Amino acid sequence: MTLRALLFDVDGTLAETEEAHRQAFDETFAAEGLDWRWSRDDYRRLLRTTGGKERIRAYLAETGAPGDAVDVAALHAEKTARYVSLLERGGLELREGVAELMDAGRTAGLRLAIATTTSRPNVEALCRCCWGRPAEEMFEVIAAGDEVAAKKPAPDVYTLALARLGIAAEAALALEDSRNGVLAARAAGLRVIVRPSIYTIGEDFAGAETVASLAPADLPRDLHEMLSVRT
Repeated sequence: MTLRALLFDVDGTLAETEEAHRQAFDETFAAEGLDWRWSRDDYRRLLRTTGGKERIRAYLAETGAPGDAVDVAALHAEKTARYVSLLERGGLELREGVAELMDAGRTAGLRLAIATTTSRPNVEALCRCCWGRPAEEMFEVIAAGDEVAAKKPAPDVYTLALARLGIAAEAALALEDSRNGVLAARAAGLRVIVRPSIYTIGEDFAGAETVASLAPADLPRDLHEMLSVRT
């Protein structure tokens, strides 16, 4: 089937956002009087659990704290606001190859979509930071983690994105950075290319089409040709 769409993960794929997320978590914990501090090693481990609220609950379980020790939803909402504020200050850049791939996709007539575990406000913040434009101007469809019952590695968010695009999985390609992302994309019937992020290097990407740069010229030959890239 002819390739018709590119489906992008957000955190770690479009940009190296995880340090900003970690900073927002730690600032929120401090503001709430919690003595939690997540080191990079802590956060790398916690990222195996997708979703910010889910990550907080996983940390509560790790530390043996009762599940109602904090208001998880309120804490996460404050963290999201801090993350958005951090990105409003600028400084976040797209990962190498992302802008080129998106341009090549548009030139080839492909539709661009988001399929992410993160929330819509975080997608919006990234798009305004990196492009100075609202998310809906950059992507035809946005499927976010707060819109589905189960987050990655479940396929729900990819299934939602495909439904909104009105296309079959065989007509789309997923771009990811993590094992959970690969599992979600493959469970939805998608081919997937992985560009590991600083927090996912060394993960098991079995099932991915390839692990490579997202620059069009670095894609496998058949995908390179499907994108009609001229180099």
